[in-house]
Amino acid sequence: MYRVKTYNNIALRGLERFPRETYEVASGLEDPDAIMLRSHDLHGETIPDSVLAVGRAGSGVNNIPVQDLTERGVAVFNAPGANANAVKELVIAGLLLGARNLVPAAGYVQSLDPDDSGFTAAVEQGKKRFSGFELPGRRLAVLGLGAIGVKVANAARSMGMEVVGFDPKITVESAWQMASDIERARSVDAALEGADAVTVHVPLTENTQNLVNAERIRSMNPGAMVLNMARDGIVDDAAAGEALNEGHLHAYVTDFPVPGLLDHPRVITLPHLGASTTESEENCAVMIADQMRDYLENGNVVNSVNLPTLVLERKGQARIAVINRNLPDRVAQISHVIGESDINILHLMNDSRGDIAYTMLDVDGHPSPTTLDALYRIDGVLRARVL
Repeated sequence: MYRVKTYNNIALRGLERFPRETYEVASGLEDPDAIMLRSHDLHGETIPDSVLAVGRAGSGVNNIPVQDLTERGVAVFNAPGANANAVKELVIAGLLLGARNLVPAAGYVQSLDPDDSGFTAAVEQGKKRFSGFELPGRRLAVLGLGAIGVKVANAARSMGMEVVGFDPKITVESAWQMASDIERARSVDAALEGADAVTVHVPLTENTQNLVNAERIRSMNPGAMVLNMARDGIVDDAAAGEALNEGHLHAYVTDFPVPGLLDHPRVITLPHLGASTTESEENCAVMIADQMRDYLENGNVVNSVNLPTLVLERKGQARIAVINRNLPDRVAQISHVIGESDINILHLMNDSRGDIAYTMLDVDGHPSPTTLDALYRIDGVLRARVL
């Protein structure tokens, strides 16, 4: 029986992917085999040694101590692309809200007294006061061309916007999905220069902290818009606020509330709604449940942020899965231990990701606890399992 501990409100459709006959899924479990969560912050929490996998029902993993878990041989999974359409729609909505001044306009109307004799005249005054601009022909810079960025770029292009994208690590799959007439910039600076709007779709790292800063905002056209539906910290909020006050920026739309800008008339701030749709939450939960179940039962790795992708069709009577530091001769040592146990290896697959390597071996016998102990005695082995 596998035990999965949940945090947050996980979509039922995802939880139902775990068979009741072989899985216990609950929020109050002790010593679970896996943890499934959304936004709950695991930093500073004691994670039991029983945990084999942690799954984030979303794309970002900033709330998970990935490095610490990697050192303990714990696989960390996310659900890239499962919320892509939801975030894309929010970005398009943000562009429209900012360009047409819809949020302050709605607030203005709500502040009027419908019983006042001057109500109609006041409405007409607002019509002039909140006049905006249209998006076709405007230049949008998309930083990050993964599952979300490509969808945003294509949607904006279909609306008649000129789109330029930048992503030094764009995948072949993303490139194939992107409209052929979307311009590809060679740098962040080149993408933002002369842009009328910028939207960011990159993870928060040391390299992306304050990626959209004061200098880059100044390189954009006067009256430009900045949108951040990705991660708090990618846009320099102070620089955006200053550019708004100077009149260089028309609007700043962010999914991460900024205390100092909450009352700014040109800031549209949302309560982290990026993936908050029924469809997105279900997609993320289903994807994570399927990935963790395949890992727990078969050792297969798909969409892990700390292990290499490795999928192997099962053969033989048992499977051995080993996570170790990426050091020379480890595959040979693992094979030697299994051979010394008088067990034949039918199929072996190995790959690495940075400093971590992962090996799966299908064998024609059932490894004993002694064999497992011998695997753990190999220098650099972090986790060994028999499946």
